[in-house]
Amino acid sequence: MRFFIFLAVAATAALAAAARAEERIALVIGNSGYAAVPSLENAGNDARLVAGALEATGFAVTLMEDATQAALKRAVAEFGQALRAGGADTVGLFYYAGHGVQSFGANYLLPVDAKLTDAADLDLVAIDAASVLRQMASARNRTNIVILDACRNNPFEAIRDLNDNGLAEMKAPTGTFLAYATAPGAVALDGTGANSPFSSALAAAMQTEGVPVEQMFKTVRNEVIAATGGLQTPWDTSSLTQDFAFLPARQLSPEEAAEAQVWESVRTTTDPLQVMLFLRSFPEGAKAAEARALLAKLLSEEMGVDAVAPAGQDAPPPPRPAAAAPQDREVALMDAARASGRLEDYRAYLEAFPQGVFAELAKIEIAGIEAKAATDPDPKPSAAAATPAPGAPAAEPEAEPAPVFFDRPMTEGAPEIVGRTIMEVTGLSPLYPPIEGLPEEIWKDKQCSSCHSWTREALCTQAQVYLGESMTRAVAKEHPLGGSFKRNLRAWAANDCR
Repeated sequence: MRFFIFLAVAATAALAAAARAEERIALVIGNSGYAAVPSLENAGNDARLVAGALEATGFAVTLMEDATQAALKRAVAEFGQALRAGGADTVGLFYYAGHGVQSFGANYLLPVDAKLTDAADLDLVAIDAASVLRQMASARNRTNIVILDACRNNPFEAIRDLNDNGLAEMKAPTGTFLAYATAPGAVALDGTGANSPFSSALAAAMQTEGVPVEQMFKTVRNEVIAATGGLQTPWDTSSLTQDFAFLPARQLSPEEAAEAQVWESVRTTTDPLQVMLFLRSFPEGAKAAEARALLAKLLSEEMGVDAVAPAGQDAPPPPRPAAAAPQDREVALMDAARASGRLEDYRAYLEAFPQGVFAELAKIEIAGIEAKAATDPDPKPSAAAATPAPGAPAAEPEAEPAPVFFDRPMTEGAPEIVGRTIMEVTGLSPLYPPIEGLPEEIWKDKQCSSCHSWTREALCTQAQVYLGESMTRAVAKEHPLGGSFKRNLRAWAANDCR
């Protein structure tokens, strides 16, 4: 059974509070064929492109092309009614591609039948962009998006009071994201292809999963700047009060959620064993490659030498992905080698499992141990160091533990294990977190047998490691079942695992 397999349930419970999907309503206008002013080649194409992108992200889209003033006013009014009927969680979006002008700080969207001889008549022949904002704000919904691709040129340059290019800056009501195809007062490009640079970048960016709308428009801005050689810079302003993404992030499966939560506890660790346990649990998970790189780094740092890299490479290649979860004996041998740190234990692992899950890791450790041994002139303590200083008390010999048997209750140790057999103890709940910093709800009151594949053979292999002199620190180190359980395992190994 995989390490921390029980985390799937806990992580799912923590992440399963999904919000109700909001209703999404969009009005998309594309005005190309003007009667009294120059036509726009791409406005209709751009509207169709954006409408399709919005439908792919769950919007109910009303698409209008070459709208007259009467049709445009009616569509805006019906759009406002739909938003008000949708409720507070409804998301509204208005996109306009076509001619737009500014006069005395106000912006106007031009229907295809607009005829103008004096700026004073704009209110009579055009649509005030502020009226669209008023319709959307009247719905009191939490999220509205307005995209004005209406800064392409000024068709009324000869008319007094209409000689400003582009659109004027508008204030976005609370809960509104307002975007222009270019900066206020500047002119956007219609494009030489089927679509404008702005609409092309916009439609593509909408299909990116899990990206907030603010970040998405930064991507659009950078792409348009690059596509136009810096001649056009999209601009936006936001008063949104909650996050919005055109495509939500993909929902994680229970196992993916479990992996993500465990990885958060492991990714900053300095203990290679914790990373090993993570890889044992999720050998082919989304974070497996990152975990292997972290493990190689930690092993190199712990050994005090650089990991051996093949010629021409800056770092050792990551271990190959595991084809399947490791066997119990393989896990036990690697745990034993990792605990003892002895060259012969790592070689024993490789002899048994030359193509095993941890084979590359064992090779890295062996290379490091051999390199360290080559630079250590005398690993043995000197005679002076071995002789106690005059007057210093001699160290008391460790008391001989009582024999421990696999199927007999233990008589020494913490109250939690006294009176239980070894296998009974492995079914207990951890006394300490298996990984430092792991929230209690993840490990507390869970069975340790869910964390390790503990069979008699695997336990014996692990217990035999504790017999070595180099294991004094490892036996004393805290364990999810307590250090006294390790000491009983050592006594059991001394009793030939009977």
